[in-house]
Amino acid sequence: MSNLELFDDEWARREQLAPGAMLLRGFALPHEVELLAALPELIARAPFRHMPTPGGRRMSVAMSNCGRYGWVSDRQGYRYASAAPLSGQPWPAMPAVFRRLAVAAAASAGFPGFEPDACLINRYLPGARMGLHQDKDERDLAAPIVSVSLGLPAVFLFGGLRRGDRPARILLEHGDALVWGGPARLCYHGVAPVKKGQHPRLGEQRINLTFRKAR
Repeated sequence: MSNLELFDDEWARREQLAPGAMLLRGFALPHEVELLAALPELIARAPFRHMPTPGGRRMSVAMSNCGRYGWVSDRQGYRYASAAPLSGQPWPAMPAVFRRLAVAAAASAGFPGFEPDACLINRYLPGARMGLHQDKDERDLAAPIVSVSLGLPAVFLFGGLRRGDRPARILLEHGDALVWGGPARLCYHGVAPVKKGQHPRLGEQRINLTFRKAR
């Protein structure tokens, strides 16, 4: 059975945000039980931590990773590493359901053949945010970014290729998948401060899975 058969998106609502950027409303919902069931073991092996920025600030978003590579930040800069900085242990393997979801979402958005080797797992508690930035630490900028939202809703800021471009404000809800690549691959993006709330499955938090081809 193919990935697209496993993740049938005929019913999902599509919204094109820009050339190369597609929002797939509810794309992950049919598999939310599997996705959420995989999280506790991943976090037990690679606990969330608030990484420091190169400038010494503490990120408000807590992060972990799974897959062959993980994204890390410290005084030395931003980069991908094959092991968790504190433990020195390899990141936990990417669960099969994570990979299938990422591959299927990318294909549905017009990017077949996506092969993610890194998944950032970000935890947003109320008040946490992500400033506008570009994803450009990857060697292969031809591959798209696939982002999956779980838990509390959040306002995603999607701008242009210049930092000064005014970003659109897009409400992302539990189960939504957002894919951007091609001409949109280096668009600036971020997340506005998450508002207080309670999600029936994840409580007072938002979990974001961001899939990338790092190497």
